[in-house]
Amino acid sequence: MSKSDKVKRMRAALKHKEYDRIPIGDFFWTGFMNKAKAKWGDDFDPYKHFDLDYIVINPNMDPHVKDFEILEQKGEDILVKTGFEATVRRSGQAPMPHFDAFSVEQPDDMAGFAFDDDDIMSRFDRAGDDQLNCLGDTLVRNIPSWNERVDAYKDDFCVFGSICEMYEFVWRIVGTENVLYWIALEPEKFKAFVDRAADFMQKVLEAQIEAGKGKLDGMYIWGDVAYVNGMMFSPDMWREVFKPHVERYIKTCHDAGLMVVYHGCGDARAIYDDFVQIGLDAYNPLEAKAHLDVVEIQKTYKNAMGFVGNIDVRELESGDKDRIKKELLYKIRAGSGGGWVCQSDHSVSSDVEPESYEYMVELLKEYGTQPLDMKRIDAELAKL
Repeated sequence: MSKSDKVKRMRAALKHKEYDRIPIGDFFWTGFMNKAKAKWGDDFDPYKHFDLDYIVINPNMDPHVKDFEILEQKGEDILVKTGFEATVRRSGQAPMPHFDAFSVEQPDDMAGFAFDDDDIMSRFDRAGDDQLNCLGDTLVRNIPSWNERVDAYKDDFCVFGSICEMYEFVWRIVGTENVLYWIALEPEKFKAFVDRAADFMQKVLEAQIEAGKGKLDGMYIWGDVAYVNGMMFSPDMWREVFKPHVERYIKTCHDAGLMVVYHGCGDARAIYDDFVQIGLDAYNPLEAKAHLDVVEIQKTYKNAMGFVGNIDVRELESGDKDRIKKELLYKIRAGSGGGWVCQSDHSVSSDVEPESYEYMVELLKEYGTQPLDMKRIDAELAKL
């Protein structure tokens, strides 16, 4: 399928319209990738192998551009210092890194934290290390430049760049606990720091749009402001401290003709109306484990905001074809008339077998042609 069709498919879905079928994309954990490479070869690429529709490629968003400093290493345990000036530990097969320390430990120290913003365009040509790309469920080093990674996909896929919403960005500098304390106890100092950090991210956004001209089709905004039972802080605090910057980012992207998807884990339904008000195109990933159901949510937000995700990864992990089919066919109804992109409810975990994900993709491409054949879908669901 051509890039043009994939872009049209995504744009249609995010505008609550139909094209030829429901689009699909995803994020993949290292364990899944290793199993897929063992099955299909070392050159396995999930986007190419499954012929997915879109991909997100993150630039270096570290406040300070530099390679990791290795502080200690014992076997599979490694402690590094990053361009966020955070001290982060990767331990063997642990699913996520552990943040041992942050560079800003007192409220007064926020005012002195500087951002490398003199030559932002050089970030997109630089290979090396950065915290968001290189410290996840495994440690990777010296990745290719953003431009090189974008160029590898720009002719075949709908390509999204990305930036961080301010909570997602600032906690990496001061730590989650300090964010939650200081937003309430030191509101003026904290908001002043957020505003400075947001200006830095705005520069990264504008430079990324310029560097990706003719290559980018959309932009992801990373912003985990909720957990399984609701918001990390009150919706009013989010509206006062963070929302104006998200609105500015969305406007900048729309002015450049880019689609915008906001990625927020947990249950952030308390601010969905705010996202509609500031013009967000779609929300991701709608974690099923946070009690989110895109079919039900669409009843409120159909034609107002699109959604990306909500396929319960626990069903994919089961390896049971009937469970996978039931999950896909139930959630696929959210794509009737547009407004939904098929994707896991966060990412494809290491516990998912490659065959299970491949089966889901095959089902999506079989049953996801638009307009949806709801009689057939309902009949198949009734059998499961």
